[in-house]
Amino acid sequence: MVESAKFSIQLLHPKFWGVWLGVGLMRLTLLLPLTVQMKIGAAIGRLAQSLISKRVKTAAKNFELCFPDMPESDRKKLLDKNFEETGKALFDTINAWWWTDKRIKKHMKIKGLDNLKDTLASGHGVILFAVHCLPLEMGARIIGQVNPGVGVYRPHNNPVMEYLQVKGRLRSNKGLVPKRDIRKMVKCLRGTEMIWYTADQDFGRSSAVFIPFYNVKEAATITGATTLARLGKAKIVPLFVERDIDDNGYLVEFMPPLENFPGESELEDAVRGNKIIEDLIDRNRPQYMWLHRRFKTRPETSDVSLYK
Repeated sequence: MVESAKFSIQLLHPKFWGVWLGVGLMRLTLLLPLTVQMKIGAAIGRLAQSLISKRVKTAAKNFELCFPDMPESDRKKLLDKNFEETGKALFDTINAWWWTDKRIKKHMKIKGLDNLKDTLASGHGVILFAVHCLPLEMGARIIGQVNPGVGVYRPHNNPVMEYLQVKGRLRSNKGLVPKRDIRKMVKCLRGTEMIWYTADQDFGRSSAVFIPFYNVKEAATITGATTLARLGKAKIVPLFVERDIDDNGYLVEFMPPLENFPGESELEDAVRGNKIIEDLIDRNRPQYMWLHRRFKTRPETSDVSLYK
């Protein structure tokens, strides 16, 4: 488990100067009020929408696949809003990594904390069942104010960004576990720790079942929640995170722990999990990461891509 961010002189090599310059500019934005940051973020999102056509097509296709009965004009509005929210997420991450605890507490609201505390007090580890909502980094930092846990993450390929994300995320977590280290996750859960888990993206064919997700009948869905809950003797607590409608704060809500989970089969658990994911996304559709190719893996390798 990663428990500290290790700085080395190699990170100051000239090839990384551009990254450090960008980091310096990002940190300057900490001087701005949150509402001003969000206005800038929305503008960045609109600019990105005009420049990255591939991602625009991906998000538009996701809306078409998931919400076929939604009027095309409404899907276009959702697309525009989603890109604005994506731009704002840049500042969610900056603030999550560098705001002081005092400033975090000024802008946070938590609901259902007893659902988390009571489950941990009962002697069970907790798997926070989250979705890739755009303010998720800030959600982790907020939870760290009341109950630091163990983050599951993907190490960054750029060593400077790896140092920065580890340093930033350890402000709210006791440690970080690479997402492929199942053994360490199980050990943490058996030690009644709290870890993060997401099952809402397409992670490929390995360990996946093809089940409904919104109106896509065969969406590749991983079944790791069942494995972790069984081996770690843990409880699943669904988690909701969103940015307030006025862009001046954040809400984190812990739902009641799931009953009878794991169930009789991984397949049934995965179907149940996708329904929960849909419910969480539907609470604030524009603030979900729709730019991901959620349905890129098809049941058969010969199947035509849904994104063509």
